[in-house]
Amino acid sequence: MKRKLQRIFIKGGVLSPGELKQIIKMAEDLGNSTIKFGSRQDILIPFKESNKKTIDLFPNINIEENQIHDRQNIVSSYVSADIFPATSWLKGSTFLYILEQFRFKPSLKINIVDPKQQLVPIYNGQVNFIASENEDYWYLNLKLPNWDSEVDFPVLVYSWDIPKIAEAIEEFYEETTDISLLFDLINEKIETNHRTYDKKLEIPFHPFPYYEGMNKMGDSEYWLGLYWRNNEYDIDFLNVLCDFCLDSRVGKICITPWKSFIIKGINRKYKLKLEKLLGKKGINVRHSSLELNWHLPVENNEALELKKFIVRNFDQNDISTYGLNFSVADIAKNETYFTSAVIEKNQVPTIVKDFNVRPTFNVLYCKNFNPNTREYITYAQDVDKMELPGLLMELSKLYFDKLGENDLSEIEKNETIKLEKEVHQCSECLTVYDADYGDKLAEIEAGTPFNELPLDYVCSVCEASKETYKLVKI
Repeated sequence: MKRKLQRIFIKGGVLSPGELKQIIKMAEDLGNSTIKFGSRQDILIPFKESNKKTIDLFPNINIEENQIHDRQNIVSSYVSADIFPATSWLKGSTFLYILEQFRFKPSLKINIVDPKQQLVPIYNGQVNFIASENEDYWYLNLKLPNWDSEVDFPVLVYSWDIPKIAEAIEEFYEETTDISLLFDLINEKIETNHRTYDKKLEIPFHPFPYYEGMNKMGDSEYWLGLYWRNNEYDIDFLNVLCDFCLDSRVGKICITPWKSFIIKGINRKYKLKLEKLLGKKGINVRHSSLELNWHLPVENNEALELKKFIVRNFDQNDISTYGLNFSVADIAKNETYFTSAVIEKNQVPTIVKDFNVRPTFNVLYCKNFNPNTREYITYAQDVDKMELPGLLMELSKLYFDKLGENDLSEIEKNETIKLEKEVHQCSECLTVYDADYGDKLAEIEAGTPFNELPLDYVCSVCEASKETYKLVKI
């Protein structure tokens, strides 16, 4: 029989060491020695109905009040800020400010993410705020319950309007399935500082990162990623780690959607102390990337054993899966996928439900191996468990065969990008005259061909005559 799990909401996956110590104390009082992390940057603790009085002793912990999942955690890519590729204007402090403004308890899945990182899924929420290149403005993608398809909000949303727009969507989305009407209802309800956009959001492929171990962060700081294979995090160790964070003035601990966590901003002078702590506790921080790139349903031993079986085969065959990620799903649950490849477990036909039948699986992969396309292609259907490692190894090889081809085709399609061009170069100082740009100092307008320059034109750097210029390719 499966244990019941009490969900603790961690807004944006960010909490302080002091807050984590409170959660650990509650877990201890409930008789647990471990905690789990959930798929939406939340924390899960086993409990019984008789534990409710103990839970009531911790009113400051944001706990799910019942087991019908009528509330959801807010997911954010704050965990990636300052350590993985990022939109230039988007800082960790921006995420924290936005999260702080959420004063209501969402019933919809809200994601607030940077499209240039790959650690936090972008489109697996129902209300997805995605940073644009325009400072402090975000695209908004909606996949609302009972709406036929996902839609894009018609404008860019201002950073400081995100919480109130999310709350207004929750208020009105059941009244209509038309995005224009929903937009009008929101504008009648609240004042916003939105702006129009002239192009749709396109998210290029980024390889899935290695997120474990001690890593450099700037000139004098480090970040630490920790991962447990079985998602059973020992609370005695977590207590000691929280004390270290408090002593070394680390303000935040970040949970990832991959059931792991990251600590950022560890000062260089505390690095050795932390390494000794990890060593004394026997903490492994060098798991193979073959197993870090998996997403499994919580409390599903069958999925965990399937992953172990496949990873062992990968390891024995010395296969690389760098940049890819995998998930195991039950086709009956109709889940939203967000990994490069998905192993779907098929339902057993009702006609043979009374017999012991080996399960079969489907293997899917997303278009261009980019999860953000949200377009999945069937690679194999109704295969046995023993066939899965070989199929996934073939799929990995296909990924590496195709790697880079999409980027190249986009460049070839873009007529404004030239891999090689002809310009005129001064043979005295090597200054280049490019007709596309002209010469601002000499008041030569952009687009003026070299042969149309005045006879008395001279190099703007060394004043050599026009005759000294030679045609070259760059």
